[in-house]
Amino acid sequence: MSTQQTNDVDGLKARAKATWMAGHYARIAEATAAAANEFIARRHLRPGDRLLDVACGTGNLCIPAAKAGAAVTGIDIAPNLIDEARSRAAREAVDIAFDEGDAEQLPYQNGAFDIVVSMFGAMFAPRPEVVARELARVCRPGGQIVMANWTPTGFIGDLFKVTGKHVAPPAGVPSPLQWGDEGAVRERLDGYATGIQSTRLTARLVFPFSVADTIEFYRVNYGPTLRAFAALSETGQAALRRDLESLYDQHNIATDGTTSIAAEYLEAVALRK
Repeated sequence: MSTQQTNDVDGLKARAKATWMAGHYARIAEATAAAANEFIARRHLRPGDRLLDVACGTGNLCIPAAKAGAAVTGIDIAPNLIDEARSRAAREAVDIAFDEGDAEQLPYQNGAFDIVVSMFGAMFAPRPEVVARELARVCRPGGQIVMANWTPTGFIGDLFKVTGKHVAPPAGVPSPLQWGDEGAVRERLDGYATGIQSTRLTARLVFPFSVADTIEFYRVNYGPTLRAFAALSETGQAALRRDLESLYDQHNIATDGTTSIAAEYLEAVALRK
């Protein structure tokens, strides 16, 4: 890799780190906690299983995995999210190792884990081929690599399209939503794994307030949305808000003035060669 390419990647990661550190992600993570619990339940963990959660955020997967008896390690690029995850683990009285680090350069030995997972996390790293290699490298032969990734055809895919009309995504970086395509996942993991199986599932995003208030909740608390609004003029912000309200109204299945969205994701399970 050339010096220019290295600088470009480093710049992307620095901006990504700042984005995920912005706002109050712990409040956002509550919306996917139920889906995370279900994700871990489907793993049928055994006591002592060595599990790594890549881009662990505030611990949505780590906490239930540790409660199931696994020896859990979580890693995330954002130090404030790691701090929150540690606090959650302490409150839940579970022993979890948390590290600050990069999904593209995991600080663990080859084959160190029995199962490597990521939910709505590693998909956002800028170089998917590097992520795939690292997930596989730290998973032992015969172990599992399991990812949950938003699909391009679901609500989050539509959300990306709406936001991208107002704030252009980083140039030269593959869309994170490609990880939610069965063919792309198979292509990326095929050299490292066998028996790759993908299932489309739904996470229910429920908020006890109106669509307009839900969008404001994301604007204040969710780093990517906060940064998108901050990049626009007052007129641009108003236009983005109108488009988001229209999108949420189309997907909202609540009828009592609150917000409930069915957000599709792809769960990919691969057996390490």
